[in-house]
Amino acid sequence: MTLLRRHPVVGALVIAPLCALLAVALLFAAWLHGTRIPFASGATWFSVEKVGQAHYNGEPTQPVFFLIVGNDSRGGPGNARGDALHLVGVNPALHKATILDIPRDTSAQIPGHGTDKVNAALAYGGLALQAQTVAKLVGVDVPYAMTTDFDGFTALIDGVGGIDVNVPFPMHDTYSGAYFQPGVVHMNGQQALAFCRDRHDFPTGDLQRSEDQGTFMLAALAQLRAQNPDATGTIHLLALLGRHVQLDGIGLGDLYRLVRLGLAFDPSQVRNVRVPVTNGTGTNLALGSDAQSLFRDFADDAVLESH
Repeated sequence: MTLLRRHPVVGALVIAPLCALLAVALLFAAWLHGTRIPFASGATWFSVEKVGQAHYNGEPTQPVFFLIVGNDSRGGPGNARGDALHLVGVNPALHKATILDIPRDTSAQIPGHGTDKVNAALAYGGLALQAQTVAKLVGVDVPYAMTTDFDGFTALIDGVGGIDVNVPFPMHDTYSGAYFQPGVVHMNGQQALAFCRDRHDFPTGDLQRSEDQGTFMLAALAQLRAQNPDATGTIHLLALLGRHVQLDGIGLGDLYRLVRLGLAFDPSQVRNVRVPVTNGTGTNLALGSDAQSLFRDFADDAVLESH
């Protein structure tokens, strides 16, 4: 498996935004229309990987699940943890989707490594093991996973011209650098990073941060769909993103099905829900009493009917 390049960073990492999936879809659409995209000719901003033998065949009634990971890459290969974990379930037939925000300290069974914090799976076995761990925890197959680090996230947001985010509450956090008043803020890469890292403003800390990351993902998806740039702007955007995406095990057939899925989705039909947790052993958080019911509701069709 190919990992992202490493950078020394401090603190927990934010999300790999949902726009990464949309970007990959856009890239393939351009390829279909004959646009030459210089894949992976620049610094890596985000990476997309097919996990194991899992496969999405694109049937119109089949839900599909994607794992989005923000890694804290620090120190060298094998040391990064999945400090921002978001499992996205999409139901193409119902035109609805759900984002499950998984707190990084949630206790989980990691295949081959016993019980540990769920985010440790990335350090033990890379993106594939992280996806397998989350799949086991929730009870779904995860055919695709994507990840980014601090530098990649910041560059990606700057590369698409920033993202408009409706900040729901005041933020004044000296640790992350998040200083925002409620309302719509056009965020550049550093501001987006600060927004998604802020946990010191909230009594629930990382739990609220996980939800805020989901909020940012939806804002990014909404903006990319709403921009509808002209042909020149589209080609420029696609060429920009294509230079900075790293693909591992993804074939053209997979990408074709992803483009149809990603571009058709209305973010207003996507729910953002944090997995319930409670106190556990040490800093490992046990799943809350409603977690298994939530997972069953999510796993059957990627849509939450009773939660």
